[in-house]
Amino acid sequence: MQRRSQQSIPSIYILSFLLCVLLLSTRLWGQTDCEAGNGLLDFAQPKSMSVQDVIQKFGAAESLTRQSRRHYTYKQEVLMQTLSGKQVTGEFHELTNVSYDEKGRRQEVVTFAVQNSLRGIQLTAEDMEDIRTFMPLMLTSEDLPQYSLTYAGQQHVDDLDTYVFHVEPKKEHKDRRYFQGRVWVDAQDFQLVKVCGKSGPEKIPKKRGQWPDLHPTFVTYRQQVDGHYWFPAYTRSDDTLRFRAGSVRLRQTVKFTDYKRVSAR
Repeated sequence: MQRRSQQSIPSIYILSFLLCVLLLSTRLWGQTDCEAGNGLLDFAQPKSMSVQDVIQKFGAAESLTRQSRRHYTYKQEVLMQTLSGKQVTGEFHELTNVSYDEKGRRQEVVTFAVQNSLRGIQLTAEDMEDIRTFMPLMLTSEDLPQYSLTYAGQQHVDDLDTYVFHVEPKKEHKDRRYFQGRVWVDAQDFQLVKVCGKSGPEKIPKKRGQWPDLHPTFVTYRQQVDGHYWFPAYTRSDDTLRFRAGSVRLRQTVKFTDYKRVSAR
């Protein structure tokens, strides 16, 4: 794809943007680098269509991508590590073969696992849901009504031209989990190619002795499979979770590899 020409941007907007990035880096993004591979953000509106058209197009494309991914098998490798300074104090490492049955239900076969030795945190069902749902995020037409999307501009990511959106839930429900952060939409295929943010809501218990439900900020990159679909490929996170008893630095990577399409059932 060709690099999109960028219009000159007044200095006041550049300074404002840099300030926002600095604030996000210290408050929201933690140590996870969401800006790696990004070019300068172009605040211009889409040229050939409206912002709402872009949203509708990528919602439809994401619906097709999610459905298509259920016709593939792939390998999922999860590595979580707790650290003290640069020293690894514990880890969780697991390899899983993932497939889907005739009704689209996820099937998992663990092929390798080591004993969980993470220090200072407990793995929960929500942590595993992050790996299955939020880190490989897909914002389909069915998902979009529960989110507010704010157009941020156009940005060159690696060798792709993308539209950038800030995403947050319209309403927060205590029994419903959601994504909050940024997404980058390919300007040609209208599929998400990069995601950075975190799952929510985070829960801080009122009673002592109960574990808070905190989750790290992550960034996910996709790769093109079979020349059509942009599937999740790699997630990384390096964040500090702040508990009452003290802070815990958590570093993790999730790799989605060896996508193979299964024959029609």
